[in-house]
Amino acid sequence: MTTLREIETLLGSQLRKPPLAQWQPTLSGDIDIHIDRLGAWYHEGGRIERQPLINLFASILRREADGEYYLVTPVEKWRIRVDDTPLLAVDMEVAGERGQQKIIFRLNTDDWVALDRQHQLSGLIEHDTSEPHPCIQLDYGLSARLTRSLFYRLVDIAERRGFELGVVSAGEWFSLGRYE
Repeated sequence: MTTLREIETLLGSQLRKPPLAQWQPTLSGDIDIHIDRLGAWYHEGGRIERQPLINLFASILRREADGEYYLVTPVEKWRIRVDDTPLLAVDMEVAGERGQQKIIFRLNTDDWVALDRQHQLSGLIEHDTSEPHPCIQLDYGLSARLTRSLFYRLVDIAERRGFELGVVSAGEWFSLGRYE
């Protein structure tokens, strides 16, 4: 099991993110970049295979109040297409005793995010299909969908409170759903 100190080291050792909130350029237009439901990135129909390039694009990605996704620099703002969520949570580490634990998720960009008050779970059930669709909320209006296997791992460490199943992380209760 990972220790709390190791989790803090993982979170603290990440590269600093660009100050997207400070950048407010006007719309430059649409760019033919597309992120599919499985988290694959495409440019002009061809899959982007270079992970460092995907990580760079993800670091300047935000979702705005209009629900659209944009790649933003200090002087440019390009709208892109996203089928579902732009990022995936693909792994997790858990440290601490039950009730005092901290859960962090590794994204498909190798960034780590803590499950906490600022980064909560949402969309546990997709309304149209009644299928699980768990996401963790990220900064700049983004979210990362937990892969199915990762969600099952989260359920595996969940605890019951009445008729609710959930996890505790960073002192907060996160419901995974009700059962009867």
